Amino acid sequence: MKFFIDTANLSDIAEAQAFGVLDGVTTNPSLMAKEGITGADNITAHYKKICDLVDGDVSAEVISTDFDGMVKEGEALAALNPQIVVKLPLIADGIKACKYFSDKGIKTNVTLVFSAGQALLAAKAGATYVSPFIGRLDDISTDGLNLIAEIRQIYDNYGFETQILAASVRHTMHVIDCAKLGSDVMTGPLSSIKGLLKHPLTDIGLAKFLEDYKKGNQ
Repeated sequence: MKFFIDTANLSDIAEAQAFGVLDGVTTNPSLMAKEGITGADNITAHYKKICDLVDGDVSAEVISTDFDGMVKEGEALAALNPQIVVKLPLIADGIKACKYFSDKGIKTNVTLVFSAGQALLAAKAGATYVSPFIGRLDDISTDGLNLIAEIRQIYDNYGFETQILAASVRHTMHVIDCAKLGSDVMTGPLSSIKGLLKHPLTDIGLAKFLEDYKKGNQ
């Protein structure tokens, strides 16, 4: 499973990259605003900085909600760097734009997916990634992980190449559960990745090894 980090924070991205396990970055307007990055020129410059930090795909979201606007924005974003993946909302014009970009060989990430039917449409339109938001479904007492399982079954049934990018990952167990279900990618905060390191027996074992080593070398 690929590990993406869902942030616009350059320090978090650099720390994740330093682990050697980071495969990409996802962002959105909310994450940009959280870092105080506003205005088209500043956002564009920030995408370039992110691409300089990582080796993998970087999802950059369009703001337009009409086909022509999405195409114009998406083409400009894709021209910034080959790593850029054009992120499109799952609305009618978003699906049209996805097909347009797919036919041109431009990578896409169809976002704000909350049903298996929506994921099927995105795959039919040739999306590179589809982003089901599991955390937001959990927030309304719906099983977000079940959506991952449904999409996996549908994609496997028909051999779709669209990658399932589990989004709105909130914690480490989301990462583990998505891996069990066969999600191709997960994107979450740095804490969800670092949490995979943690186990009390690892800490206890290491402390014992170091204690024994110290005793033997006194």
